[in-house]
Amino acid sequence: MTNNDILRRLRYTFDLNDGKMVAVFREAEAQVTRAQIKSWLLKDDDPSMVRLKDVELATFLNGLISTRRGKKEGSSPEPEQKLTHNMIFRKLKIAMNYIDDDILFLMKRAGFNISPHELSAFFRKPGHRNYRECKSQILRNFLTGLQKELRPKTDTEETTTESAVASESKPSVKKQTSKKPQANNKNAKIWKK
Repeated sequence: MTNNDILRRLRYTFDLNDGKMVAVFREAEAQVTRAQIKSWLLKDDDPSMVRLKDVELATFLNGLISTRRGKKEGSSPEPEQKLTHNMIFRKLKIAMNYIDDDILFLMKRAGFNISPHELSAFFRKPGHRNYRECKSQILRNFLTGLQKELRPKTDTEETTTESAVASESKPSVKKQTSKKPQANNKNAKIWKK
């Protein structure tokens, strides 16, 4: 996953417009313009798309932490010059104030099962013997689970739109329902004897 992919997914997941994104960068004491944001969010095959640098994504994530959890006393942390997927994963965990069980739930929601031991390996220091590099697949599945949690597509929204279109073309007819109470299936055999 590229930094631009991650920024696009976070923008959609948190429902951030250009103004809100500028505010997130401002929380990290960085000044960006709407034009910069638009150029970062363009599709990869667009020739005017600008690659998002690690330091810029780190600044955004620091701003997201400040926005969601409140600003720490003192100066804001310096953004990292070089980011790894492990660092991005950790910053998102901090921003959302998640514990491991929350992340495991989101991973399952994305259709990806991972053990608690595997998960904890991503948050260890790089020199630790149990440290494991976070691959794009893990980060992608976490972002998918986060998106499903924060921006779920409900069936009612889809059916409401479909029924509105259908009701314009067909008159609605209500089925008559029986006034007789239905017997519980377990007890149906007993009552029929």
